[in-house]
Amino acid sequence: MGISTVAMYHCLAFVWYFFVAYSITHVSTEERPSEVFLYGGQWKYLTVLNLVLQAVFYGVSFLADVLRLIKKLRCAKCVISSRDLLFSVLAFPVSTFVCISFWTLYTYNRELVYPKSLDGVIPLWLNHAMHTAVLPFAVLEILAIPHRYPAKKKGLILLGFVAFLYISWVLWIYSVTGEWVYPLFALFNPAGLAAFFAGSLAVIVSFYNFGEFLNRMIW
Repeated sequence: MGISTVAMYHCLAFVWYFFVAYSITHVSTEERPSEVFLYGGQWKYLTVLNLVLQAVFYGVSFLADVLRLIKKLRCAKCVISSRDLLFSVLAFPVSTFVCISFWTLYTYNRELVYPKSLDGVIPLWLNHAMHTAVLPFAVLEILAIPHRYPAKKKGLILLGFVAFLYISWVLWIYSVTGEWVYPLFALFNPAGLAAFFAGSLAVIVSFYNFGEFLNRMIW
């Protein structure tokens, strides 16, 4: 793809994610089921945080494209480094994890992750925008342009740190409200929950490695 084509794609992707994030964060308060959107609002859900992450990533990517188009190569180099770090460590593995884990659990028992009461609040298109479209976008990004991955140790440390922050946020919400972000967590005792979090981290690390593998094979 030429730079101008990539820039247009990144611009459209940024607008799309901004629109989706705006849509979910402005669900009418009168329509929200009582069991969701309490303490922490939508910001306790990994899905919503991922939408913001993707919007930031595509915004940075578009900025890098613009800088390249206007020949500000020194500035572009710095922004491209940030873009590649965001994509490799967070944007690809988190999007892949959100899509695959959500639909796996939804197929098994949707009440564990997406109660039926949400059907009357969140339109079907918005559900798929949040949980389905994120994966094709991530794969298309790998196909569109190459990304420089950081050293494996650095990348995994950063990914693990972000995972730790989110798990801490989930535990903090439970300590304040006595309610789990996802009903799934209520099924586990402390040891089981720790094992579940560890297993989830292992899965997202595998998606990180898969993204690196795809990037290397294609480019």
